[in-house]
Amino acid sequence: MKKKPLYTEEHARAGVSAPLPEIETWPNQYSGYEIEITIPEFTSVCPRTGLPDFGKLTLRYVPDQLCLELKSLKMYALAYRDLGIFQENVVNRFLRDVVAAASPVSAAVIGEFTPRGGVYSKMTATWSKKRGR
Repeated sequence: MKKKPLYTEEHARAGVSAPLPEIETWPNQYSGYEIEITIPEFTSVCPRTGLPDFGKLTLRYVPDQLCLELKSLKMYALAYRDLGIFQENVVNRFLRDVVAAASPVSAAVIGEFTPRGGVYSKMTATWSKKRGR
């Protein structure tokens, strides 16, 4: 008898395409500087267990023509609170949506999640116009 996998493709894709609030932008007036934004009380939900995930997200980006509007970014981040999505997907989706909104010169999202069962996890996703990814 074939054993059913604990984590399915449905779990893996959970939250990746869910609708989230728009991240607004405003015209940048300067060049050659980096912005760092920290969200110290980030929460989402494990798509398999339904248990909450707690962590800190740090976004570092070099703006090009646009800067991220902070209130809309906060509302965007808060929308993850009830979203079933793996931690790895949070970091990559957050980066994808920031790049789509602002088209920065470069960007990185670092997710540091509180230990679960004694295991601490930290993920980093990066993007730059030079690399195109």
